[in-house]
Parts: sequence; structure tokens; C-alpha cells
Amino acid sequence: MPQQYKIDKVNELKVHFDNNKDYIFNNFSGLTVGQMTDLRRQLAKVKSKFIVSKNNFIKRILKEKGYPEVTEGLFGPTGITFTNEDLSEVLKILFKFSDNYKMVVKGAFADGVYFGSDQLKKLSKLPGKKQLIALLMATMNAPMQNFVFACNDVVTRFVRALNAVAEKKK
Repeated sequence: MPQQYKIDKVNELKVHFDNNKDYIFNNFSGLTVGQMTDLRRQLAKVKSKFIVSKNNFIKRILKEKGYPEVTEGLFGPTGITFTNEDLSEVLKILFKFSDNYKMVVKGAFADGVYFGSDQLKKLSKLPGKKQLIALLMATMNAPMQNFVFACNDVVTRFVRALNAVAEKKK
């Protein structure tokens, strides 16, 4: 029979799994309390949350939610980063942090699909959603901007020609 505090912990963790669509598993061993606090602050800026939990609790919740069994990402000390925001931005923070400290990104479930550490590293190098939207808008704006510049150039040349004629008549 499971103990009540374990049931409470699983239910508390289940709320985070229910309220977020992406879950990133990290090995945080070797981090100090100050470093973990710094990581949590950085993740809070992108509306993400970092929680430490037991692997058995995580496996139980993933099984209840119908996710495939994960063996490579759920071993050793595990912290979970929960997010509903742009996964690429969160991964950039995590990989930058892991470059500076002893943390390893082990894997993630993104929109119900499991990605390994190597795939996540590649995903973190892609531009984020906001950057892609900015690139798209710049691309869509370029033809109109070029048209405006061309029209302005015609008017400017006409004004210069009129000024030149006026100067000759003086």
C-alpha cells in the first residue's frame, strides 16, 4: 500500500504534467543550491518551471497519460522542466546552462513525441518562434518596401530635375 505523502507528491506532480505540453528531463547532479536557483530564475523568465522528482513518480504519470516508456531519459537524479512556451527558447537556456555547469539535458517529450539529447541539442540551435515570425514578416514586407522606395525615387528624381531647370532659368 503506497504511503499518503507519496500519493500527494504524485498528484502534485500530475498537475504540472496536465498543465504543460512539453517536459524536458535533466540530470542536475553536481549543481549547488545557488546554481539551481539561478536556473529556476532564468526559466521563470520564459514562463517555465523546474521541478525535482523521483523517476518512479515520473514513469507512473507518463504511463497513466499514455506516453511510451522512456528508459534512456529517466535514470539518476532527474529534474523536469515544464513549459507551454517556445521549446527552442527553453532548450537554449538549458543547454547554455549545461555548458557552464554540471547539468545534462537527458531528453524531452514535446507534443507527445520523445526526443533524445542529441535531437534536442539540434532543436536548440534553431531560431525560436518569435524569431521565425520576425523573419517571415520581414520577408513579406520586403516587396512592398522596395515598391515604396522605387516610387519615392521617381518623385525625388522629378523634384531634382525641376530644381535643375529652375536653377538654369535664374
